[in-house]
Amino acid sequence: MKYSFLNDYAEGAHPTILQKLSTTNRIQQVGYGQDFYSLEAANLIKEKLENPAAKIFFISGGTQANLLIISSLLLPHEAVISAESGHIAEHEAGAIEATGHKVLTAPTKDGKLQPEQLRPVLEQYSMRPHVVKPRLVYISNASELGTIYTKNELRQLYRFCQENNLLLFMDGARLGVALTASTNDLTFPDLAHYTDVFYIGGTKNGALLGEAVVFNKPELCKYFDYQVKQKGALLAKGRLLGIQFLTLFQTDLFFELAQHANDLAQKIARELENLGFPFLLNSPTNQIFPILSKTQIEKLHQQYSFLEWKQVDAQNTAIRLVTSWATQQSDIDRFIEAVKNL
Repeated sequence: MKYSFLNDYAEGAHPTILQKLSTTNRIQQVGYGQDFYSLEAANLIKEKLENPAAKIFFISGGTQANLLIISSLLLPHEAVISAESGHIAEHEAGAIEATGHKVLTAPTKDGKLQPEQLRPVLEQYSMRPHVVKPRLVYISNASELGTIYTKNELRQLYRFCQENNLLLFMDGARLGVALTASTNDLTFPDLAHYTDVFYIGGTKNGALLGEAVVFNKPELCKYFDYQVKQKGALLAKGRLLGIQFLTLFQTDLFFELAQHANDLAQKIARELENLGFPFLLNSPTNQIFPILSKTQIEKLHQQYSFLEWKQVDAQNTAIRLVTSWATQQSDIDRFIEAVKNL
C-alpha cells in the first residue's frame, strides 16, 4: 500500500483522545452540546483566548462550519469575499452559494488577502441596488497554500474591515500548524482581538472530527444555535466533540500535534532544497509544494500518494506534500531516500 501525503486527516485520532472517549463512554450526559465535557471545553477555550465573552459552538466539519457561519452573518443581498484559492471558492461544491450568498474572489499569489486586494472588489460591487453588497471577508490561517498571516497583516486587515463595515472570518481548519509555524508571531489571544469569528480545526489536528467555532462578539451569534439545528448540524451526542476539544486543550496537546506535523514537513523541505529542488512558494507549515519533473513524479507515485498541485511548465509540476500528527520520522526518511534514488 502506498504511503499517503495527500492530507492531514488520513489517520483516525490521537490515542489520548481515543482513550478519553473510551473511559467516559458509559457516563451519562445531557445531549446537544450541553454535556459537561462540551461546557468545560468551551470555558477552557475562552480562558486561553482571554475572552470570557466569547461564544463557542462545536461543529462536526469545516465545510459545515463555513456555510453555517457565513449564512448566519449575511443578509440575503450580502456576499462574502475570498481569495481565489480559498476553500469556500474552490473545494466546497458551491455550499456557500447554495445558502443564497455569492462568493466574490480576489487573486492572490500566496493565498492570503490584504487590504489592497479587497479595495477593487468593494469598488466593483458598489452600484446599489444592482449588485450584491460585500459584507464578510473570509480568510484561512494557514491558507490553502500553507502560508500564514503575521500579526501586523491580520491587524491591518481587521482595521480595513472595520473601516469598511466588513466582518472578518478566519477559517482555522489548520489553525494549529499556523500558530506553531517557526515564522508565526500571532498568539491565541490575538485571534480574539483581530477577528470577528474564527474556528479551531480538530479534524486536521488529531481529532476524529470536529471544529470549535468561536464568535468573539456575542451579538453576532444571537440566533446561531437555531442555524445549527435547522441545518442538521446539532449532534445529539455532542459529547463526542466536547471530549475531544477538552482533551486537546487541557494540556498543550493541540499545539504539540501541530508542531510535530510542521517539524516533519519542514525536514522534507530542507532535504529537498539541499538536493536542488525548487518550490512553488515558501510555506512554513505542514503543507509544502516542491517542483518535480513529470518523470520524477511518475516514479514517486509508485510508492507515495500526493496531489499534483500546479503545472509550472511543460515538463515540471508543483506537488503538494502534507504531513500530520501521525507522520513518523521513519516515513520521512524513506521518502527522502526515494527522492534521492530518482
